Amino acid sequence: MAIIVTGGDGYIGWPTALRIAGRTDQRVLIVDNGARREWVAEVGATSATPVANLEERLAAAREVHGLSNLSAVEGDLADRAFVDELLEVHDPTAVVHAAAQPSAPYSQINGERANYTQHNNMQATRNLVFGLHEHDLTDTHFIETTTTGVYGAPEFPIPEGGATMEHRGERDEIPFPAMGGSWYHQSKSHDAANLRLAAGQFDLPISDVRTAITYGTETEETRADDRLKTRFDFDYYFGTVAHRFCAQAVAGYPVTVYGKGEQRKPFIGLEDAVEGLARLALADPAERPEDLTVYNQVTRAISIVEVAETIAEVGADHGLDVAVEHFENPRDEDETHKMEIENDRYLDVVGGQAQTFEEGVEDIFGTLTRYADTIAAHEDRFLPGVLEDTE
Repeated sequence: MAIIVTGGDGYIGWPTALRIAGRTDQRVLIVDNGARREWVAEVGATSATPVANLEERLAAAREVHGLSNLSAVEGDLADRAFVDELLEVHDPTAVVHAAAQPSAPYSQINGERANYTQHNNMQATRNLVFGLHEHDLTDTHFIETTTTGVYGAPEFPIPEGGATMEHRGERDEIPFPAMGGSWYHQSKSHDAANLRLAAGQFDLPISDVRTAITYGTETEETRADDRLKTRFDFDYYFGTVAHRFCAQAVAGYPVTVYGKGEQRKPFIGLEDAVEGLARLALADPAERPEDLTVYNQVTRAISIVEVAETIAEVGADHGLDVAVEHFENPRDEDETHKMEIENDRYLDVVGGQAQTFEEGVEDIFGTLTRYADTIAAHEDRFLPGVLEDTE
């Protein structure tokens, strides 16, 4: 019996595995193929924080936190035979599926990377749910981190789950329309549809956790030792907007806002994202969903210009002179879109927000200022167009 965390070498997966292992006597098994490190190296970028290899991380977890129940196995979830052996040997009570190629810009580089992204992401998910079904693991709680990016930018509030549709006088509950704007986001839209199908056909308890733009460098567990740090990407391809802005501030660059920047995006702190996944993984069987439940793992929608101005204000407290500059927007988007997204179900899981955006930015600067030289050495990666097309 074990709890499996796929993508457990990644930004969210690693601290999630640490938290779960610290709260249970069950074995916690990380599954990863190391691809995230390869993708980032491929675009000429690096994590601002030094990321120990998985063997060193596990040793630190044992030494610092006494986590003798945490281990790892290397393997490719797109390989059906590997997944079958994984599930048969380890008999999981829960699977936290955080393994995916997560970058929209990377998926947009060319057809080769679009194909890779969709095959990798969707094949891994299909292999896992079919494996649970075929190995009669229908009580195993399957928890997938998808993305709020599947929603696109609708003009009406986004529900947490389905929506009611009325047509010609008849009403029904339907899945909320998927309007992702990249090949990556569409891969997760297809995942969401496949999860709904798997829940119905295989009678699996599934949590579709649609995670917002995540910010932060530390959790309670990673803060204890540098070998436990999670990665922090700040380049155009793998760095989220808040992380790129913070890195730009540390490097002495102006924070670059495209257009007005008044459009609101959903955000969540790393601490809150980890807590939500850990609580779902450790939930008593009676508290698990009976079929498929959607959670909007969001704590707040924030405008891009507010993100930039908050980073400038907090940066000043760290001795940084941060300018906010507006540039012509290369994207076709509504720069005033006011996203509204429901999150009551998710907040019930975590019991409320633990980390505000301001606290998260404070946390980031407290870490990044130690690694300013690394950021400066890779400051050309803030911008697109540095990767040669290989097709």
